[in-house]
Amino acid sequence: MDDNSAYLILLGGELSTTDRLQQQITGRRVIAADSGMRHARMLGVEPDIWVGDFDSATADLKQDWRHVERIPFPAEKNLTDGEIAVEEALTRGARNLVLAGSLAGERSDHALLHMTYACSLAQSGLEVHLTSGEEEAWPLLAGSRSFELPASSLFSIVNFTPVQGLHIEGARYPLTNHELAFGSSRTLSNVAEGCVTITMGSGSAILVARPYDLSGR
Repeated sequence: MDDNSAYLILLGGELSTTDRLQQQITGRRVIAADSGMRHARMLGVEPDIWVGDFDSATADLKQDWRHVERIPFPAEKNLTDGEIAVEEALTRGARNLVLAGSLAGERSDHALLHMTYACSLAQSGLEVHLTSGEEEAWPLLAGSRSFELPASSLFSIVNFTPVQGLHIEGARYPLTNHELAFGSSRTLSNVAEGCVTITMGSGSAILVARPYDLSGR
């Protein structure tokens, strides 16, 4: 991908470099949020800017990336560093976002926020992809979306609201016009059998995939 509307946002959670991740970030412009800058060298990318309060960025990290433009913010603020990075990308014309380092790490509250935030961004018409390298996630709203997942890999759908008219195709456990109650575990631990297509009549959810977990064989 080589598109000025496609951005990679480096967040502070754990991140593993994988072939899939490298393909997903190729050609994207890059913005780092605070300690998310530590992923840049591993991924072989050069951020355009570095934003945040820099409370979790080490002295060595600041020295190594001293040439990158910084936009500092106070520690006491009403947005996370990741949200600030996304807002900066949007001001620059972003329409397609990969949030790397958004799913794994010590802060499960941040991971949950990233999932709900992704749904909010999707409601605004943005394409959003969350990743830790080992796990990937996409927001699901009313409509139909298809996902290229390795055969026998695991995926789950976690809903944030009741979901009406849920269809799952291309999976070991398909569903047709299903009503998924809020908090239901019915859509956990499914298995991809090729291209997976999810259709929802209404509601808000997230698809969490483990493309390297082939335990569904």
